[in-house]
Amino acid sequence: MDNIPEVAPKKVFGFAPNVFWLGLVSFFNDFSNEMVKAVLPVFLTVTLGASAAFVGFLDGAADAMASFLRIFSGWLSDRINRRKKIVFWGYALSVLTRWLLVVVSSLGVVFALRVVDRLGKGLRDSPRDALITESVAKEELGKSFGFHRFMDALGGVAGPIAALITLSIVVQDYRKFFLVSGILGLFAIFSLLFIKDMRHPGAAAPKRRKFSLTPMAFSPKFRYFLLSVFVFSLGFLPISLILLRAQSLNLADSFIPILYLIYALSYSFFAIPFGKLADRVSKKSVISAGFLVAIIAYVVLAFAASSVALIIALLLIGIYSALTDGVQRALAGTMLLENQIASGHGYLQATIGIGSLLAGTLGGLAWTRLSPSIALLSAAALMLAGFVLLMFLPVVPPEAGKENPVGEAKV
Repeated sequence: MDNIPEVAPKKVFGFAPNVFWLGLVSFFNDFSNEMVKAVLPVFLTVTLGASAAFVGFLDGAADAMASFLRIFSGWLSDRINRRKKIVFWGYALSVLTRWLLVVVSSLGVVFALRVVDRLGKGLRDSPRDALITESVAKEELGKSFGFHRFMDALGGVAGPIAALITLSIVVQDYRKFFLVSGILGLFAIFSLLFIKDMRHPGAAAPKRRKFSLTPMAFSPKFRYFLLSVFVFSLGFLPISLILLRAQSLNLADSFIPILYLIYALSYSFFAIPFGKLADRVSKKSVISAGFLVAIIAYVVLAFAASSVALIIALLLIGIYSALTDGVQRALAGTMLLENQIASGHGYLQATIGIGSLLAGTLGGLAWTRLSPSIALLSAAALMLAGFVLLMFLPVVPPEAGKENPVGEAKV
């Protein structure tokens, strides 16, 4: 696992090898995970009798519990100057939980397994994003993260399709369904064997920093960026809760995986083009456009009265994800010192995760006790506040010698 190349290897289909193989890892992992995620709302509410509030809390809590681990794993990865080992064990932990879902029989066990799955995600995300940042030139950050998110989303497309086919074959037997998902996850583990840690010729050993939960070691610009993303994430409800909008309109449960497929198709189709666009124009502008698209989607959802409105809203949410998911990571890479790349990505994902917990919990309660429309409009208002904050993010070149050299591209 410690084979570290001294020179830049040849590209694979136009992408750095690490970017390509990490994309393949994400495809297989999300193929497996999104199969589960596409049916989880129905499995929880119909089979195990969970409420909408519990569904919202489950996704938010699982992501938030992984948030602190993202910060720690990022710091640890920077500390030991290694990425691959941490990424490997993070993916392995998540794949294991899908095998264990085969024997699940209560809400408590599902909650525990989803938390462990997200802990695996928290362990791997920061060093993985740092490895992508270190594997490409500054002019290719948006494109590279766009490809990675495209492969991730492509797995999200394959997952719901496989979910529909598999459920029909196993006749709604969720035990067999989860077994198929676990087998697919093993392909992600195999693909990880081709990933290599990076060492740049002539680069000095990074300075080691003490572990801290506060972001004060980062630049003011990066901290302000975290603030705008956090406020926006307070309004962005977990996708599993959004999918329950179909139930509130009395649509068939079988329509939920189709809605998720629509979202994933939209996301995957636009991820690479928007990533390339972010390399040519201001990354901040691309993210801002994504925030606006999400706000519009939530307004459409709030007033939706038919399946057509739900389809339009899920298409827009997919476009939002394509505009922001990879581009936020690329923008973060332009604001970080060389010895805090993984840590910075950890703080970014932790910020989103904590916001997800609050959004999922409060949004789920508003959804259940008030109405889906009130929950969605309140969420849109919070996202609008995050958009306004982002508009005031300074667009200035990194200070020479103070920020990561890859960050000299446009913000």
